[in-house]
Amino acid sequence: MRQVTIYTTDKEYNDFVELAKNPHYVEKIETDEKSSKQTVLKNIAEGLKEVKLFKKGELKTTTAKNFLDEI
Repeated sequence: MRQVTIYTTDKEYNDFVELAKNPHYVEKIETDEKSSKQTVLKNIAEGLKEVKLFKKGELKTTTAKNFLDEI
């Protein structure tokens, strides 16, 4: 099986997705929007877990000054 990534304009995007859904060999179409949204939600969930662990005293963090100095 092979994967194809296609970059298209916003104007042509919906037409292309509809076209791509029609052939019998297309099983699943993922878009950057969905993938990006899932990644953001996953990162937020991980961040909230870290906040809970910090509040319980089970996770140590660095000071804002040290964090900024590392950047």
